[in-house]
Amino acid sequence: MVKTANNPGGLPIEVFDGFRAALAANRAQFFLDVPAGPFYGYNRPGAEASEGVIRNWWRQGMMGSAKAHYEGIKAFSETDFTEDLKAIEVPTLVMHGDDDQIVPIDDSARLAVKLLKNGTLKVYEGYAHGMLTTHADVINPDLLAFIKA
Repeated sequence: MVKTANNPGGLPIEVFDGFRAALAANRAQFFLDVPAGPFYGYNRPGAEASEGVIRNWWRQGMMGSAKAHYEGIKAFSETDFTEDLKAIEVPTLVMHGDDDQIVPIDDSARLAVKLLKNGTLKVYEGYAHGMLTTHADVINPDLLAFIKA
């Protein structure tokens, strides 16, 4: 996800440095701020935030290792999966919301599906990164249909 010569559409490293700084400064607040805002799209006009969803995300985050979370930011932002994706031969469903503020669709799913030998991209209009939680009623049947096919 980080901007490099091989990934010119990526985000500047300062974005991920900011995540690390926020996590290190106040991990508990970080795990409230992210789900209350961009992760589930609750920062969008008209969005109705679910306090239960936010607090469940916080609970899951606080159960994990602070070091693992800190290092995880490096892993998800700086690891190049290009060769891994090219090696996958089984049918693969890539699901992505087009309003994902965490992992922008153009620099992730649309690139990934081109690298997969047998990939299918399913785009969900208006869905945020946390769509598996907020739209399970739509996502789960699509997953099941893909598996059955």
